[in-house]
Amino acid sequence: MNRLGFHYYPDTLHYSQRDLETWLPRLKELGAGWLVLQTPSERALPESFVRGLLDASIEPLLHFPLALEPTYNAQDFEILFKSYARWGVRYVALFDRPNLRKAWGGIAWTQTELVERFIDRYLPLAEACLDANLTPVFPPLEPGGDYWDTSFLKAALESLQRRGKTALLANLVLGAYAYAGEHPLDWGAGGPERWPGGLPYFTPPDEQDQRGFRIFDWYSAVARSVLHTPRPIFLFGMDVPPGESQTETRLAIAQLLNNAPVAGMEAIPETVLGGAFWLLTAPKGHADQHQAWYQPNGTQLPIVDTLAQTVKTTLKNASPAPGKNAKIAHYLLLPSYEWGIPEKYLESIWPYVKKHQPTIGFSIEEAAQAQRITVIGTESDFPETKLRELRAQGSIVERIEADGMNLATLVGKYI
Repeated sequence: MNRLGFHYYPDTLHYSQRDLETWLPRLKELGAGWLVLQTPSERALPESFVRGLLDASIEPLLHFPLALEPTYNAQDFEILFKSYARWGVRYVALFDRPNLRKAWGGIAWTQTELVERFIDRYLPLAEACLDANLTPVFPPLEPGGDYWDTSFLKAALESLQRRGKTALLANLVLGAYAYAGEHPLDWGAGGPERWPGGLPYFTPPDEQDQRGFRIFDWYSAVARSVLHTPRPIFLFGMDVPPGESQTETRLAIAQLLNNAPVAGMEAIPETVLGGAFWLLTAPKGHADQHQAWYQPNGTQLPIVDTLAQTVKTTLKNASPAPGKNAKIAHYLLLPSYEWGIPEKYLESIWPYVKKHQPTIGFSIEEAAQAQRITVIGTESDFPETKLRELRAQGSIVERIEADGMNLATLVGKYI
């Protein structure tokens, strides 16, 4: 899947069929693979809008920016979550920047065990997502923030681990705000291993920290320190401040997300599922109107034409896609071992096979003849470089990264 995405309107008022017809061609022109939707808790978004995105191979990420007070009853969300899952939605982000004082209010903020109290609020809703076969996204935190974000994240993961929430941790996606701010795009690259002097609330002049576009390097390090394994990350709020190089820098971010090399920049790891630019469009008078790629007066920022032309050129130079001439509609690519395949492995994928009826095989060369390819296996089974080659030829490639232990759980989310 294309990792490039956008935040849609910063409100919940633009989900009509006319809105879909207006914005879908523009999203395709920009090569979008994701769209973050502000989602109300009291009603469902129109099914036609959500399915319209999915039919266009654009992954909707539903963001519920819930208030932290009062607390919520998970049962009130069950029907909503199950409806979204039935339509094809997979990712749901709950809450927004709980490491900020203003998210809590004065009294609640000053009480002890802030992270534990947040997990008390988050956990029932996140588990309701799992029960509905949705993937919960841990809310993006304010970089730095009133409660230092990396410390908050570490304490939150430790809390979930201490509470024995193994299934949730195995499926959790981490959200991160990747606004570059005044820093260059490579600020903080390499994370705390490269910048051990960057400490919470204090970054010496000769050190760097997580408060920039490469925030994912730091969040990955936090996840590894607690869980001993990385977690997928989605980048929210991507942008750079105004300036002469703004268009060029935005284009560099888009290219990095699309796995294209950018001079002087390290590649974005595959643990990053995708990233959303702030902001596709905004209503007139909104505080962030100036950041909207499509302005309410009908004009557009220079990056629109620049990125659209880049996407057009990339498609023109790409190898012919399998498309309608593909010999195989859907191929399920499995790893093979010298000693064979465990029976439990095959048992785990059977419900998926029964529902989707793909061609099953173990050959990348054979998979290359398919229009859609679902890959089950880790990087050691199928290197990402090989999957990029499949995507480059036009195949739709999706990896279910399972190691055998959590295979049934992960595959079940795609049924």
